[in-house]
Amino acid sequence: MSDLKSVLLVGGSGFLGIHLIEQFYKHCPNTEIHVFDARPLPEKLTSYFTVDISKVSCHLGDITSAKDIADAIKASKCDVIVHSASPMHGNSEEIYHKVNVEGTLNLIQVAKDLKVKALVYTSSAGVIFNGGDIVNANETWPYPKVHMDGYNKTKEIAERAVMEANSKDLKTVCLRPAGIFGPGDRQLIPGLRQVAEAGQYKFQIGDNNNLFDWTFVGNVADAHVLAAKQIFTNEKIAGETFFVTNDEPGYFWSLARTVWKADGYIAKKNFVIPRPLGLVIGFIGQNIAKITGKEGLTVFRVKISSANRYHDITKAKDLLGYKPAVSIDSGIQYTLDWMDDIKKL
Repeated sequence: MSDLKSVLLVGGSGFLGIHLIEQFYKHCPNTEIHVFDARPLPEKLTSYFTVDISKVSCHLGDITSAKDIADAIKASKCDVIVHSASPMHGNSEEIYHKVNVEGTLNLIQVAKDLKVKALVYTSSAGVIFNGGDIVNANETWPYPKVHMDGYNKTKEIAERAVMEANSKDLKTVCLRPAGIFGPGDRQLIPGLRQVAEAGQYKFQIGDNNNLFDWTFVGNVADAHVLAAKQIFTNEKIAGETFFVTNDEPGYFWSLARTVWKADGYIAKKNFVIPRPLGLVIGFIGQNIAKITGKEGLTVFRVKISSANRYHDITKAKDLLGYKPAVSIDSGIQYTLDWMDDIKKL
């Protein structure tokens, strides 16, 4: 069933969700696209996108509500559910648990009850990260005993549930993207611009010798389309997890400096905060945040920015036929152009 009749994109109004709509629209022209989300779809998209958003059916509801999910599944008559709904980074573990765990468990159960045949889940490369170096990791790497943050902790729980749900009646696949950015990004690139505008672009944590995987969001969406199209015909992918990256790891601060350079912020000298000092500042900062409610530098962010964290995507290449279509440099330019275009809407 490579030519899907209908797909239901859970979380389809979000950052990755809009790109899932775009890539299904491009690569599955005969497929009905339905979205389930707590938020409506945007009325307009920038010139980067080609999809006619008015042709996408949107079903509003709560992912933890069995009735809301059931109504959307029945209305869409979907062959496959693609589940990318998740709160942004910086939320409480309670919120992550509600959406990532309770919402995913609810979705699995309703999908089984209504005999949906396949589920593609957006997990995270962070499910194996505990603050230490991740060097060319593949899917055989174990989960850590303890997670540093609620987001990846709850993503692991959800991923395990999706994998355990795999059966002949409900085929499941988990994709693990790393460092997503691109048009529609409300965190990474906008955050870097705010840092530059505050004059903090001259600072870095760590020596910048650590390699990191950034991934253009359109490439991540492509991987989801490949999984959805093949899940009924490719016996090797059901019940499997796949890392998804741009396959071009770079030094962590290089992406930030590319963005800053494009905006005219070029430091004559970079002030390097050694990792041990950064950890101390992060520890103090996160304790202050408990009092003020304003989060700044944290131990987790220090470890993310100073650890090696890159992955082997051979499995996705071999079994899904995945190949990154957009390079990091092109992805950054698309993102900067989008940020300029969004001001015109």
